[in-house]
Amino acid sequence: MIKAATTEDLASLTRLYIAYRVFYGEAPEEKRATAFILDRLKQSSGRYFLAWNGGDAVGFMHLMPSTSTLAMRPIWLLEDLYVDISARGQGVATALLSHAETFARSTGAERLTLATAHDNLAAQHIYKKLGYVREDHFLYFHRLLEP
Repeated sequence: MIKAATTEDLASLTRLYIAYRVFYGEAPEEKRATAFILDRLKQSSGRYFLAWNGGDAVGFMHLMPSTSTLAMRPIWLLEDLYVDISARGQGVATALLSHAETFARSTGAERLTLATAHDNLAAQHIYKKLGYVREDHFLYFHRLLEP
């Protein structure tokens, strides 16, 4: 079952978010992570969704809204997607992505956009299998800003 995360899900979402950070080589920073997730749940226009197996949250995704100015329609950026190690290979990521598509369609969105690490081949396999197409038309540039 997949449902939108609320402040009542803070502990479950934070646990998965910390595991996600560690997966990408970041420090857990439990207190800061908890405060960050709570703020996102209360203040952000982004949406968090949790995948549940019984009473256990086994995966999450974070969708951020944006706009396609050319299409004049909303788009959703799939900013984060993580499945607990114990639940991998059970279709959780596919279910989350399917839910993201249904949600995005319900908002009239033109597309879902995501990025993944070059070496995250497992995720790339799932995205390709579900019909996501690698972007080759645009180059993306980032300017990192120091806090």
